[in-house]
Amino acid sequence: MKNSEQRARGTDRSVARRAELIAIGRKLFADTSYDALSMDDIAQHAGVAKGLIYYYFTSKRGYYLAIIEDSVGDLLDLASGAGDLPPVDRVHRTIDGYLRYAEHHQAAYRTIITGGVGFDAEVQAIRNGVREEMIATIARGAYGKPDVPELARIALLGWLCSVEGVTLDWIGRREVERDTLRALLVRTLVETLGVIAEFEPGCPAPVTTDEEGGAGIRPRPPRSFARD
Repeated sequence: MKNSEQRARGTDRSVARRAELIAIGRKLFADTSYDALSMDDIAQHAGVAKGLIYYYFTSKRGYYLAIIEDSVGDLLDLASGAGDLPPVDRVHRTIDGYLRYAEHHQAAYRTIITGGVGFDAEVQAIRNGVREEMIATIARGAYGKPDVPELARIALLGWLCSVEGVTLDWIGRREVERDTLRALLVRTLVETLGVIAEFEPGCPAPVTTDEEGGAGIRPRPPRSFARD
């Protein structure tokens, strides 16, 4: 029994140590490119022996990807934590969670969206996975299901890419209140859902209300694109 307790404590310490190294790495790789940092640099910043990083992550590459994946998990958890709220409320909560994450974890958010400084194909693949998860979350909130026709997915992707650019600018300038920005992004999403409904009748735009429960914000009614 004593040995199992010691192993459990050792495991807890290892998990905590690994998480600490990832937190340090988030800041390092947010400001410096992958190639510009050596393992010696990383170990010096972390205040640990280089071998410890190899022990937990096998290589610098493994360390870098672990940092990105950990950041991604936090972002998705916060953005998708809307529970069993009604669809429209879920959309509001998703966007609010997304902005809160970017606001309070700016270095990690920049790393997820831009891959740090420079271009990395594997990191871009992770970022694309984040986009697909976010699209599924928005679709679930708007339509009650994560899977939508390809045209609807492309439209939601276009909206999400604009959200990424706006959010990066916002956390750099911070001249607009988060609630105001959220309202703006919700409104542009409402318009996007209205356009989707025009092209995809099987994806009707949900009826929405403003955040005070007042008059509805409704996209323009669907119209036919059939040729005469």
